[in-house]
Amino acid sequence: MDATAVITGAAGGIGAATARRLSRSGLRCVVVDRNPAVRDVADEIGGIAVVGDLTRPETSVRAVDAAGEDLDVLVLNAGMNSVDKDPATLDVERYHTVVGVNQHAVVWGLRAALPTMRRHGRGSITVTASLAALHGVEQDPIYTMTKHAVIGLVRALSGPLAREGITMSAVCPGLVDTPLTAGARERFRAAGVPMLGADAVAAAIESTLWDAPAGTELVVGPGIPPTPYVAAGLP
Repeated sequence: MDATAVITGAAGGIGAATARRLSRSGLRCVVVDRNPAVRDVADEIGGIAVVGDLTRPETSVRAVDAAGEDLDVLVLNAGMNSVDKDPATLDVERYHTVVGVNQHAVVWGLRAALPTMRRHGRGSITVTASLAALHGVEQDPIYTMTKHAVIGLVRALSGPLAREGITMSAVCPGLVDTPLTAGARERFRAAGVPMLGADAVAAAIESTLWDAPAGTELVVGPGIPPTPYVAAGLP
């Protein structure tokens, strides 16, 4: 397969698992993360590493430049939880970082990649959202806000992109056992809260890239098959 994928948030967890899957499928992978450990992932799969801050547009530009004209696949996966739970006491810099990674980096990735995909009249994009994109999560309202923004973008943009030959979808996993949740892993286990493995989410991402209709919002949860979510119609 003569194609290249750009995968953000790929130093570990879902992003690294997705890169391994796509590499096994024959894609050349450009893996992007602010964590230099992304170079180890690139070495493992024979890909290209881009180390940089995804809240800055130029990092996405560098990743797309590394992919070149063979760019066919974009996985916008980078994300982070919010330590601040109460807007009245949140730290402003931490807030900007969370919004920058979860929300703005998705836009910067699209801004960088869409010109190449439009020149070819094809492309496949999957955004890692969350169950928090589909309902309110009281334990992390700022994260919930950013993921609602992401799913809103997919809903608004997937139709126009489909008319240009570019498919855009979202994967909405529940709790995933990744470095993002490592600090609370034992608490979740003690409470009997099931967690997904990163590869299960990577498999869902791979399926949306190749098989899902534009605008799919694929819910992934422990012990259930991946299921498309259909939003209720307006009254």
